[in-house]
Amino acid sequence: MPNFTLLRTARITRTHKIATAVLAGAAATTGLAFTAAPSDADTSASHAPAAVQPVSADGQPTTPKDKAEDAKKKAAAEHTAQQAANRSTERKPMAAPKAAPKAAPKAAPKAAPKAAPKPAPKTYANNLDGWIRQSLDIMKAKGIPGSYEGLHRNIIRESGGDPNAVNDWDINAINGVPSKGLLQVIQPTFDAYHVAGTPDKLTDPIANITAAANYAADRYGSIDNVDSAY
Repeated sequence: MPNFTLLRTARITRTHKIATAVLAGAAATTGLAFTAAPSDADTSASHAPAAVQPVSADGQPTTPKDKAEDAKKKAAAEHTAQQAANRSTERKPMAAPKAAPKAAPKAAPKAAPKAAPKPAPKTYANNLDGWIRQSLDIMKAKGIPGSYEGLHRNIIRESGGDPNAVNDWDINAINGVPSKGLLQVIQPTFDAYHVAGTPDKLTDPIANITAAANYAADRYGSIDNVDSAY
């Protein structure tokens, strides 16, 4: 009959129970499985496994101290990034303000056109030539025909060029209205043919010539057509 040696039954002491509970708690926290194997009944509490520290997904410890260090590092990195962004903004040149559009220059006011200078009044010599020329200008303005030659010829025949000449022997003188002046005009004829703008005086050289020319134009067509007493 064979001999059998019976194994000694292991005793689970209080220490084994505590170690098993600790391992079970650590396994529940970290997801790791531990198998508790009872040792010899004399195993002491000093051989119990130490509590396992929890670790992060990358295998780093996640104790409160480590978390605080990570938070400080993260805050420092964010602060550094913010400072770099601020420096970048400060270095960026500000856009120069747009200059206001210049107003179109105002056109200089046009100078009023200068009035044409008035011609200097024409002057005439105070002699027979001057009297005839001034009379011709007035006749031209009034539309009275006559020429220098026609006036000069009749003046020389009638008065010899004397503006104060008086005929005191012809029929007009007998009738009390003697002929007077350069072209020997009686007062009634002078009054009827006097030209406005000339002196109202029978013996005035200009008034006498223009009145006589006006009368001759009405009766003979022009003083140029007169070659005798008229």
